[in-house]
Amino acid sequence: MALYETIMKLRTPEECYRFFADLCTPVELRSMEQRFDVAVYLQQGLVYLDILEKTGASSATISRVRRSMLDGGAGGVMRDVILRAELAEKEQSPEGGEE
Repeated sequence: MALYETIMKLRTPEECYRFFADLCTPVELRSMEQRFDVAVYLQQGLVYLDILEKTGASSATISRVRRSMLDGGAGGVMRDVILRAELAEKEQSPEGGEE
């Protein structure tokens, strides 16, 4: 749990990036980034071929991410976090309701 507690203490996206760059290989980072991108595109309703073109992910990776999102994944959090980020982005945009 120490790793996850430490991640919660990261303060900025830049600090988070540097932390993960220290912890992971470039290939591991790219793999996580790609899977997250796939999840975002799935949440947006894109089809496999469009996701493949945008991310370069294999159909097996896209399918795995889709299954984990539909089945709640290991922790059942990916979809919730993406929705939370989308909501925060809308609230911060000028047309998102902040006046």
